[in-house]
Amino acid sequence: MQTKKLALTGAAALCALALVAPPAQAGAGSVAAPAPKPVTVTVMGTSDLHSNALNWDYFKDTAYADSAGNSVGLAKVSSLVSQIRAERGADHTLLFDSGDTIQGTPLAYYYAKVEPITQTGQIHPMAKAMNAIGYDAVTLGNHEFNYGLPLLATWIKQMKAPVLGANAVHARTGLPAYKPFVIKTMKVKGDKPIRVGVLGLTNPGVAIWDKANVEGKLRFTDLVESARRWVPVIRALGADVVVVTAHAGDNGMSSYGGDLPVENASAMVAEQVPGIDAVLFGHAHNDVPQRFVTNKTTGQQVLLSEPGKWGQRLSKLDFQLTKQRGRWTVTAKSATTINTNTVAEDPKIVELLKPQHDTTVGYVNKVVAKSAQELSAAESPYKDTPILDYIQKVQVETVKQALPDNTLPVLSIAAPFSRTAVFPAGDVRVRDVAGLYVYDNTLLAIKLTGAQIKDYLEYSAKYFNQLAPGDPVDVTKLTNAGNTPDYNYDQLSGVSYDIDVAKPVGQRIANLTFDGAPVPADKEFLVAINNYRQSGGGGFPHATGAEVLYNAQVEIRQALIEYATAKGTIDPSDFAAANWKLTRDGVPLF
Repeated sequence: MQTKKLALTGAAALCALALVAPPAQAGAGSVAAPAPKPVTVTVMGTSDLHSNALNWDYFKDTAYADSAGNSVGLAKVSSLVSQIRAERGADHTLLFDSGDTIQGTPLAYYYAKVEPITQTGQIHPMAKAMNAIGYDAVTLGNHEFNYGLPLLATWIKQMKAPVLGANAVHARTGLPAYKPFVIKTMKVKGDKPIRVGVLGLTNPGVAIWDKANVEGKLRFTDLVESARRWVPVIRALGADVVVVTAHAGDNGMSSYGGDLPVENASAMVAEQVPGIDAVLFGHAHNDVPQRFVTNKTTGQQVLLSEPGKWGQRLSKLDFQLTKQRGRWTVTAKSATTINTNTVAEDPKIVELLKPQHDTTVGYVNKVVAKSAQELSAAESPYKDTPILDYIQKVQVETVKQALPDNTLPVLSIAAPFSRTAVFPAGDVRVRDVAGLYVYDNTLLAIKLTGAQIKDYLEYSAKYFNQLAPGDPVDVTKLTNAGNTPDYNYDQLSGVSYDIDVAKPVGQRIANLTFDGAPVPADKEFLVAINNYRQSGGGGFPHATGAEVLYNAQVEIRQALIEYATAKGTIDPSDFAAANWKLTRDGVPLF
């Protein structure tokens, strides 16, 4: 497809307005030309790929499979894209992505941390695949910032497609730190071209979740206000179709407090900003084939679509354009999502990524220790399990070694990130440990009092649904109250406590003790905590305001691997401690 692209930032974009003349008006006596045929433009979209390039599960060391029969990866996406380009004509199709691209699998971790592309000069596997497929624009997700701004800048340079983020601005000047938008020009045989503008918006939560990487460097402005600023610019520059690619869900809610702009603002953008035809959104990992939102100003229907996660779906948005008063106008639009399990992997992408894939497979299969018995995380959300105690043990030991002069008791928090993680009896490999701790979090230690710890645990315990006396115990209905994800349920080691699920939220923590005695409200503790939680992720009380006594930027997953390697064995008798349990009216639930 022969396309031209136009991307302007800051004052340059505003100055360009003066150069854009309004469309010529037909004279009163002119003869009406025959109505041109409608033209269909197809926009394809992915989101939340999370570095799934091939249909492979690095944690299980086999082809990806789940109970729903899904596939993952860009190699599958590529086959679908090729089909649609062949059907619709490549010159009438565009391919966008709505963010969270370069984090999520050991493939991404390896080329960020083990052999970082910033040092080796290698092309990032996701850049290599997306360039080969021919993306037209990619938007920043919050996870793009996980590995720091230098690695992000390197990946952006390697990408042939523009990488967009209109609301990521320089902290000092407020000017865009990345390209806000791009306009793609599509030729129409025998008629004027169609211009498609795409505005990229990322997630304000980056300011919390990657505070260590962006504080003092970047700010993240409100999605609605950013769209209000840029959509008129894109329209004035001649865009016939305006698509917003937003790394934000559509429910208008936030997983953090009100200090930042709304996290999941995609539907709000559609409702509140005139001039948008569609929003291709992500972040929530949902499959939303088609949703219409009415713009409050114009009454126009705005099309929304979200293509799930990991390359399991491809959104396909069709826009019918008809010539009206000399301009192309959208007269119909629809969307759907296509399951990538309907096609085989594109062999060109598989072959292209084989060297980096094979290197990653070799890395994750390195044996780090031997486990005395099988340890499973399946029951970790509702029982105190040895496999989560292993995380707690490593976090406590890491903090103790780093702070030899500390006199405070050291506690630790950990959440059940994965219900499928297993340390097999015998050889434990990198992939087994990585499968237990799937996020790239770093370790900190903060000072909390006994009263603050009680508040913290009460907040965490809202994860459980209230269980009435006499009701059967159904573990499938016990957890995730209020859609609280597993990763926002923290368990605390070093103190003992009960969670009474018969009680209402806020009154559930009982028998909170340390060394066999009730915890005094003013007693101080040092608590090992991950950076996501300490910076405000999940909205837990006291975490962000607490004094930080340790922050050496140690990656928790790497600490787990190194601890296992140094010990050589993983034996629950060394670390398992059943210090919390669920009760109902004081009686143990299990």
